Amino acid sequence: MENVKENENINITPSAPVEEPAPKKNNNARKKELIKRWVINLLPIAALGILFAVYMILLIVNDYKISMSLTAFINQAIIIAFVATGAIFIFTLGSFDISLGASTLFSATIGVIVYISTGSVFAMFIVCILVAVACSLLNSVIAAVFHLPMFVTTVAMLSVLTAVASNIIQTEGSATGTSYAISVPYAMRAGLEAFNSPILKLIVLAVFALICVFVFEFTKIGRKQKFLGGNPICAKMSGISVSIFGIIAFVMAGIGVGLGAGMTIVYAPSVSTTTAGSIGMSVFIAIVFGGMPISGGARSRIYAALVGGTSYILLQNILNILLQSMGGARDGWVQLISAITFLAVVFVTGMNYRTKNLPR
Repeated sequence: MENVKENENINITPSAPVEEPAPKKNNNARKKELIKRWVINLLPIAALGILFAVYMILLIVNDYKISMSLTAFINQAIIIAFVATGAIFIFTLGSFDISLGASTLFSATIGVIVYISTGSVFAMFIVCILVAVACSLLNSVIAAVFHLPMFVTTVAMLSVLTAVASNIIQTEGSATGTSYAISVPYAMRAGLEAFNSPILKLIVLAVFALICVFVFEFTKIGRKQKFLGGNPICAKMSGISVSIFGIIAFVMAGIGVGLGAGMTIVYAPSVSTTTAGSIGMSVFIAIVFGGMPISGGARSRIYAALVGGTSYILLQNILNILLQSMGGARDGWVQLISAITFLAVVFVTGMNYRTKNLPR
């Protein structure tokens, strides 16, 4: 009996469960996935190189003056690049700004009036930037006050800015064919021509792009904006203010619009009611062409604006050369082919982030 009682008092500790070794990851599958991502990330740059090579071949075959054609190409691409680079900050938040073209038109309208009044290119650029930033801030403030999606406010601003700019042009300008325009007098165009240098424009674009890259990649502003675009609910719960970083995004976009508006005046010293009419959609297409997901978030990159904007203008010029024999029907075919290419690019770039898990 004593032995039985002693056995009853013995505490038997259950043995710890034996952990089975974790299954080994398939290294080959991981390598294939990594290679796939690298290839898809490099596709926009490779496409840019191919488009530029095709463009140069067409210029040579059709006996175009290469220097003049490249100058015109740079002047076209530079405006898209400025506006798209600033707009990256808005697209990163997962939002869109439909009023970019109208803001460019309004800023250029005020800028050309200032230049005619003062004759100062510096004052013209400052005013263009200030007006564009003010328009962008108005978008973000309205969205914050009335608790509206930023996309909705930009749709309203598109109509307002276009109407105001058109009214100013019709009042201050003169009729040119089917539209109105405010033109800089020939006696005052020497000051603008001094800044109409492709090299100078590229230097200004490089400086602006480097500033945007620094803010976007090496400061808390860029990291928090990517967080907001990738997972807005978690970002809000972490104390990140949507309103504050939305304002910052629109300010950066406004600077890009202002620089683009100034370069528009430098390139063509006049502003008409049709100026920058398609720039809003062109910027959207350019960013997608650059390989950036339309949902924004952590996969947003500044270089997408530069690569995509250049590729889009190259594609437009290539199609214009190839379809020049079609006459008036050329524009319709150019738009159709561009739209098909846009859908194909969205599908291919989407393969890089189309997973079963949420992006982190």
